[in-house]
Amino acid sequence: QVQLVESGGGLVQAGGSLRLSCAASGSIFSIATLGWYRQVPGKKREFVARISSSGWTLYDASVKGRFTISRDNVKSTLFLQMNSLKFEDTAIYFCNLASGAYDYWGQGTQVTVSS
Repeated sequence: QVQLVESGGGLVQAGGSLRLSCAASGSIFSIATLGWYRQVPGKKREFVARISSSGWTLYDASVKGRFTISRDNVKSTLFLQMNSLKFEDTAIYFCNLASGAYDYWGQGTQVTVSS
């Protein structure tokens, strides 16, 4: 069983930065593909960024160049560095761990960007 716990969300002014963390339990962290998604109430959850077990990364066009996803396999922690934040980045951010038949989600952390 894997548990994911996000932290680091909060209120920030437009143009500011936040760093999200996702701490994972369980033994499959290092071999899993990890991702960040976000959701605004009333809308579908959308992809933000992904990092493979080998470190290959993929970003949604809306965040590319502003957000950086990284992972620490020793500490079983996933990160999302968010710079140059915009009002439209306001959402609940969720981390995801996927490996084979396994697919786990955290409870989410709120990011609010004031314009």
